[in-house]
Amino acid sequence: MSELVINNLHVKIDDNEILKGVNLTVKQGEIHAIMGPNGTGKSTLAYALMGHPNYNVTKGEAFFKGKNILELSPDERSHLGLFLAFQYPVAIPGVTVANFLRTAINAKWRADDPANKGIRIPEFRKLLKERMDLLKMDHSFAGRYLNDGFSGGEKKRAEILQMVTLKPEIAILDETDSGLDIDALRIVSEGVNALRGKDFGAVIITHYQRILNYIKPDFVHVMLHGHIVESGGADLALRLEEQGYDWLREKYDIVSP
Repeated sequence: MSELVINNLHVKIDDNEILKGVNLTVKQGEIHAIMGPNGTGKSTLAYALMGHPNYNVTKGEAFFKGKNILELSPDERSHLGLFLAFQYPVAIPGVTVANFLRTAINAKWRADDPANKGIRIPEFRKLLKERMDLLKMDHSFAGRYLNDGFSGGEKKRAEILQMVTLKPEIAILDETDSGLDIDALRIVSEGVNALRGKDFGAVIITHYQRILNYIKPDFVHVMLHGHIVESGGADLALRLEEQGYDWLREKYDIVSP
């Protein structure tokens, strides 16, 4: 069983220290939710783990499958079995959803075996249709340019389509629920739940408890001022929904967000 182990992670953006010693372990088969107000470091954690060049790791380690992923390139982290669903997915005009996904699958396979010739087109088409049906997506979606002219909900569905097609061992979902109406939220959640099991773990970064009505977390963590200050079960998210974060600021004597 694979696990992502984060030890004392410190991250800066320019000269501003955002993460100030984050510790977290996520195992396959577990769903973790990270909650907290804006500016506390939730998205910084996601981008630092996946190797965004603007996020400078100044201290700490993050191990996955026995490797310190902070020493690896973003594509090497992905090939190991990590995945990031972006809060703001970028458009790639000229590259269709289908071509993007087939290229991603082939890159992952060839990382494991350089002699692998990649997925055959009939096999890929069958796989893609199955995954699109799971997310209640029209098959014509596969021929559209990735995120080009997509609505906010379509972009998030495209992110989840990538996830259910690539089947990572641990996925990080950075506020995937933002901007979604109830129907889209339910469909996205069904995609996550379809992968749920002993071979799939996830970190769900969110401001709101509502997505956790559909994806039941095993653990909930609260991030304030660059630290995970409190951890608990699903009931912690309900308490945050009812009481906000002030009680935690008072408990840990935190003045900043």
